[in-house]
Amino acid sequence: MNLPTVNVLIVDDIEHNLTALAALLARPEVRLLVARSGVEALEHLLEHDVAVAILDVNMPGMSGFELASLIRGSPRTAHVPIIFLTATSQDALRTFQGYEAGAVDFLYKPIEPRIVQSKVGIFVQLELQKRQLAEQHAATRQMLEANEMLMAVLSHDLRTPLSAVMSSAEYLMRASTDEKTLAVGRRIEHCGRRMSRMVEQLLNLARLQGGRLPLRRSDVQLDALCQAVIEEFAAHTAAVADGRVVFEARGDLAGQWDSDLVTQAVSNLVFNALTHGEADAPVHVRASGESPAEVLVTVANRGAIPADVMPQLFGAFSTATRAERQGSGLGLGLHIVRLIARTHGGDVSVLSNEAEGTVFTIRLPRTPQPGAQPGEAALI
Repeated sequence: MNLPTVNVLIVDDIEHNLTALAALLARPEVRLLVARSGVEALEHLLEHDVAVAILDVNMPGMSGFELASLIRGSPRTAHVPIIFLTATSQDALRTFQGYEAGAVDFLYKPIEPRIVQSKVGIFVQLELQKRQLAEQHAATRQMLEANEMLMAVLSHDLRTPLSAVMSSAEYLMRASTDEKTLAVGRRIEHCGRRMSRMVEQLLNLARLQGGRLPLRRSDVQLDALCQAVIEEFAAHTAAVADGRVVFEARGDLAGQWDSDLVTQAVSNLVFNALTHGEADAPVHVRASGESPAEVLVTVANRGAIPADVMPQLFGAFSTATRAERQGSGLGLGLHIVRLIARTHGGDVSVLSNEAEGTVFTIRLPRTPQPGAQPGEAALI
C-alpha cells in the first residue's frame, strides 16, 4: 500500500546541518527536499508543494530572511509555513525580524530534537488533512454532478409519459359527460400535475444544492409575478375562483431577481398554504416594497404548525410538510424556497401559532449582494 508523502523543505549551506536535520525528520510520510542555497530552494518551490520550509538564517548570497520574503511574495508559495533556524545568540530584534519576514517560528541552535519533530509533525498532519478534505470535496462534487445528471435524465424521460397522461385526462374530461368518467379524468389530471411538480422539484434541488443553477437576473415586478402565480393556481383549482387566495401589493416592488426561481418559491408557499391551511379560511399573499433595500413576500394561512416539527420544517425531504397529507409531495417545497431565497442573498422565515395562524416571509434584496450564498452554501 502506497502511503501519501508530504514534502518538507530544509535549507542550509552547511552539509552536516542538512544531514542532521534529514536524520531528525525522516518519517515514512515525509519526503525531504534539500537545498544548500536560497536559489536552490526557490527551484524546489517552483516544482513542488511543501508543507513547511525550515530555513537557516545565516546563508551566504541570499539570507534566510531574503529567501522568506521571496517565498511570501509569490502567490504560489505565500501560504508555506516557515521555521527559521539560527546559530547566533538570542536577540529580540532579530527574532522580530524573522517574524516580520513571515516566520511561524524562530528556533535557536542547538535545537531540541523533539521540539523540531513536533513542530514539523504538526504541519505534516495539517497537509495530510488538507489533502483528505480536498479529496472529500472532489468526491462530493462528483456525487452532486452525478445526482444532477440523474435528475435531469429522469425529469426529461418522465415528462413525455406525463404529458401523455395529462393529455389523456383532458380528453376524457372534454369527450365525456358521464360524472364518474369526469371524476376519473380530474383525478388523473390532479395526480399528473402533482407528479410533474415532484419531478421539477427534484431537478431544481439537485441543481441548487450543487451550486450549478446560475441566477438569471432580470428586472422583475414582484406584484406581477405574484399575480401570475395566483392565476396559475386559478387555472387548475377552484381555490382562487372561490376567493380563497387574496393578494395585496404595496410599495415599490421592482428588483433584479431570477424570475423563474422566485416564481417557484412563491408558488411553493402558496401550494403549501392551500394544502395545509384550514380549508375554509383564505390564504393571504402580500408583496411589500417599503424598504429601499429589499422586498418582502408573505404567505399567510389559518392553522398552526406543531412546535415539534418547526426545527425540521426547511429540511430536505422533511415529513413536516407531509404529516397531515401523506403523498402530497416529497417534502422539498420549503427546502427549495430557502435555497432560492439564500441564493438571492435573502432568506425565508416562519411564524406560527394558533392565534395568528402561519405566516411565511421571503426576504429578497433588490439587487445582487456581495454576501449572497450560492446553492451549495445553503446545504444543511
